[in-house]
Amino acid sequence: MTDLGPVAWPPAPIRTERLVLREPEAQDRAAVIELLTSPEVGTYLGGPRPRVELEREMPGAPGRRPGLFTVDLDGAMIGRITLTRGTGHLPRAAGKAELGYLFLPHAWGHGYASEACTAALGWFAGALPDEPVVLATQTANVRSMRLAAKLGFIEVERFEAYGAEQWFGEWSPVTASD
Repeated sequence: MTDLGPVAWPPAPIRTERLVLREPEAQDRAAVIELLTSPEVGTYLGGPRPRVELEREMPGAPGRRPGLFTVDLDGAMIGRITLTRGTGHLPRAAGKAELGYLFLPHAWGHGYASEACTAALGWFAGALPDEPVVLATQTANVRSMRLAAKLGFIEVERFEAYGAEQWFGEWSPVTASD
């Protein structure tokens, strides 16, 4: 379930200094396939998906769903952010809003993920005040761990899943603004 409760979807595009967070569009198809088939992106996610499979599953525009933002730089998709509730892949996140992010490797190291996630969390805090957001990542994913800390996520626990140590943190609009 990806329901965000009483939040109207989609919101107006969210603009930052360099980026636009918007709904997926047909023009994003090739970039979504590139993102999900990238060996670099798939390193901590169980590996890349097969290109043939994705092209078959996505014959047209990428799917739209509440909580899914395309991150756009100068008219081109460079990543995706999700804010979903109760996705079920981790029992610890059940019923809670969970932040996820994937960016194309050429977009790494420029601060785009931080800028986009900060904007998405700001939007979420405005739409659902006082509701915390959770995040899980492998501890071996140094970039993701660094981003979680920069965004203000606080470690709740570490645990084993998917054959690796995982980090689980929580972000609160109250503590993030203090």
